[in-house]
Amino acid sequence: MRKEDKAIIIDKIADTLKQYSCFYLVETAGLNAEKTSDLRRACNAADIKLLVVKNTLLHKALEKIEGDYSELYPCLEGATSVMFSNVGNAPAKLIKDVLKKDKDATLPRLKAAYVEETVYVGADQLDTLASIKSKNELIADVIALLQSPAKNVVSALTSGGTKLHGILETLSNKE
Repeated sequence: MRKEDKAIIIDKIADTLKQYSCFYLVETAGLNAEKTSDLRRACNAADIKLLVVKNTLLHKALEKIEGDYSELYPCLEGATSVMFSNVGNAPAKLIKDVLKKDKDATLPRLKAAYVEETVYVGADQLDTLASIKSKNELIADVIALLQSPAKNVVSALTSGGTKLHGILETLSNKE
């Protein structure tokens, strides 16, 4: 491959890295064609971009963009696929689902993940990553907690008003 072609590929990888808030480094080299196709279909359905990259080109792309990715560099060995997503736990859930369907499967195997400026290294981090709430889920939880007291006050006021109205109507009917 010519040096110019490599530079173009590095730029494309760097642009893709900038577009997504998280990415997972995954080993998929041992998957047969059918399982690879199934994984790609599942990624498309979950709005995850799957890209097979050369480790050296990914390393250079990571160096090119802002941020400290030095913890990921040791994981760039062997065949590497990158799963890009804007939802931090989506790739982890997808990997767990694929592994659940085939009990004997060991692939895809998580090498490392970069989620919301935090690095997770090793396949043992898969459960942790799957349980992480996304940014939108956390915002929804905070809003629900903030709305709860206001809803209770409104509910108390409306129920009190209904009771008061009922009492007044009963008294007016007695006369």
